[in-house]
Amino acid sequence: MQLKEKRLSGETLYEGKIIDLVKDTVLLPNGGQSIREVVVHHGGVCVAALTEKNEVFLVSQFRYPNSGVLTEVPAGKLEKGEKPLEAIKRELKEEVGAEASNYYFLGEFNPTPAYCSEIIYLYAATGLSFGDQKLDEDEFLNVEKMPLEDAVKKVLSGEITDGKTQALLLKTFMHLKEETLHQFIITED
Repeated sequence: MQLKEKRLSGETLYEGKIIDLVKDTVLLPNGGQSIREVVVHHGGVCVAALTEKNEVFLVSQFRYPNSGVLTEVPAGKLEKGEKPLEAIKRELKEEVGAEASNYYFLGEFNPTPAYCSEIIYLYAATGLSFGDQKLDEDEFLNVEKMPLEDAVKKVLSGEITDGKTQALLLKTFMHLKEETLHQFIITED
């Protein structure tokens, strides 16, 4: 069976600053029809910014939908038409006040594929240099640095619950352990 659905019709129920909500009627692989409600999102980026001692920078911030403070890797949304590498450089500078000499693309993360189109692009960064943070005017966060191994322990114990952070920290840890991170370096022409 071919696992594909075809959009037959649809309507936009909501257009927002960050997301849109659409309701589509689709043709199913078996010939039937169904409704799909989709949150349309431009995507995002996140980064495991590593020091020479394999310490990673984490940010803690209040997340309104979760009614609490979450610990995450530096991250942000893609602006319309923005390339992920440009976005991750912007977010690293904004949230940590850092620039990196090396960036590594570690893949894509689909946080909620059942109802949201968002794709988060995962990066690691090394060769850090520091300046001032440039937070957005509505952004408030605390930055901390800890050994990557300790951050992974917090993922495994359930202290770090954010999905993109879990995936990125675990991938980065394994690539460092297996000495394969260098295979993912981005070379800019």
